Amino acid sequence: MRLLIASMILASMLFTAVAPSVRSDEPAAVPNVGPNVVLILSDDQAWTDFGFMGHAAIETPRIDRLASESAVFPNGYVPTSLCRASLASIVTGLYPHEHRITSNDPPDGVDRRKMLPLMRKAPALPRLLAGSGYRSLQTGKWWEGHYENGGFTDGMTVSGRHGEQGLAIGRKTMQPIADFLDKHGEASDGKPFFIWYAPMMPHEPHNPPTRLLEKYQVEGRHERLAKYYAMCEWFDETVGTLLDELDRRKLAENTLVIFCVDNGWIQDTTSNKRGGLYAPKSKRSPYDGGLRTPVLVRWPGHMKAGKYADLVSAIDIAPTVLAAAGAKPSAKLPGVSLLDTAAGKGPLARDAIFGEVFEHDAIDIDVPSKNLMFRWIREKNWKLIVPVDESPDRSAELYNLAADPHEEKNVAAEHADRVAQLRKRLDAWWSGK
Repeated sequence: MRLLIASMILASMLFTAVAPSVRSDEPAAVPNVGPNVVLILSDDQAWTDFGFMGHAAIETPRIDRLASESAVFPNGYVPTSLCRASLASIVTGLYPHEHRITSNDPPDGVDRRKMLPLMRKAPALPRLLAGSGYRSLQTGKWWEGHYENGGFTDGMTVSGRHGEQGLAIGRKTMQPIADFLDKHGEASDGKPFFIWYAPMMPHEPHNPPTRLLEKYQVEGRHERLAKYYAMCEWFDETVGTLLDELDRRKLAENTLVIFCVDNGWIQDTTSNKRGGLYAPKSKRSPYDGGLRTPVLVRWPGHMKAGKYADLVSAIDIAPTVLAAAGAKPSAKLPGVSLLDTAAGKGPLARDAIFGEVFEHDAIDIDVPSKNLMFRWIREKNWKLIVPVDESPDRSAELYNLAADPHEEKNVAAEHADRVAQLRKRLDAWWSGK
């Protein structure tokens, strides 16, 4: 008995010697690990074409639900209205003239692979997040060759123009995301993940499931418009599948979800040779039909759901993600973190955002100014568009978006002083030279 008691006392003394001292009034220590991040990118969809943005016909119930749980920035913009350049700005947090991926394609006769080093050298989000222990998955649109060129640890695309192998996501399968989450979503080492979900949807080809197309085929609606509307809902369904996967795995509470569109789209329903493509004031244009996008930010427990009137740019996505992850950019980024504003702590300290539109095929892949077509600025509700080669027939345009949200009335002639003031501010941002 004495031997047993002595053994118990010795064991107690040893445990006390090695056990950590924990005060009952202190929270248990937890690893300093940032949230998981899911970036959802629509492709060729107008800023108006969502239920939560008030569209009368298009149904997007899953994105609407996401919006109801998010900080919603309806005055969001991409800096440029062409997909490759826009996506490069989203993943780097830089303007196109800074990362130099201004166009979809190089000059005629130039090997497309000569553009790939631009992304390899850029401060891409997956590369920056890797320093904080993040694993990352690329799916969908990815113009920059192999997914590793952007610093992704996992991915679907290894070659091609739009994204080749990655374009199966959404339209054909969601399995690569489930497989990635099986592998990394509940990692025992506690490392977070970053998912790039950029399906080529509702982008052409507009070939929605029959069940959805029939829903939008109503008397008086053009067939091309019905197909586009159905594509928007099909994309919405895939977003729902992704969000359900997070819920099923109990990952949503610690996941930052950000949503935006890479560039806008207004379906052309005319009978001319452009029929079936996009209207002039949408994709590839300096108008809101090509540039504007709602931006949604959801992070349970950290965001205050609701609508915020702040002017937001897609270049804000990278600093927002990095701030949430506790990671530092490799260089100063021109955008700002949206976290505090999305948490209801006050408006952003800005009253203007800027952008630029370039040629579809670059003239010179090393000199962005040679590819430039337009620069633009939105200051509060005023928007100025300045073409590169101004002439009496091609001059600056000014719009009051509060009174004219679809930019139908150019009021530059009536407000020469405001044009001059905005032009000066635009030149201070970037002169285009």
